Amino acid sequence: MNALFIGRFQPFHKGHLKVLQNTSIKYDKIIIGIGSSQYSHTRDNPFTADERKIMVQMSLRKVGISNFKIILIPDIHNPPKWVDHVLTIFTDFDIVITNSKLTKSLFSKKGYSVENTPFYEKKHFSGKEIRRRMIKGERWEHLVPEEVLKVIKEINGEQRVIDIK
Repeated sequence: MNALFIGRFQPFHKGHLKVLQNTSIKYDKIIIGIGSSQYSHTRDNPFTADERKIMVQMSLRKVGISNFKIILIPDIHNPPKWVDHVLTIFTDFDIVITNSKLTKSLFSKKGYSVENTPFYEKKHFSGKEIRRRMIKGERWEHLVPEEVLKVIKEINGEQRVIDIK
């Protein structure tokens, strides 16, 4: 069975990594959808799709996960048509892994099985919280995998987040 896991990964953090580690054991393949892929350099979406893809790939490979494929999913800002939009990009999945009530509802209405995941310290492992910490000059580095930290440092991503606040 193949599982679909969609997120914006702004940035990819240790909570995402934990979910994918658990998912990789349960399913043959994980399809990782990078949502809102057309957006970057904005407050909510500071990193590009390619930067996010590299963050995810490097982090998963570092922990030995290889049964994944990454797809880019641009946002269409039309929830009733969003699942059909996703299905025009990729259809080879059997279950959707999400904690988003909207995503769960939309995929369930189309007949897909949806599985919730545990939250791993949601208060800390949140892209919004990590970006907030960057802006406030607070410690955030420990919330992301080492490979993500390398990418963010390489692209001067912390300064980007600060500049576009």
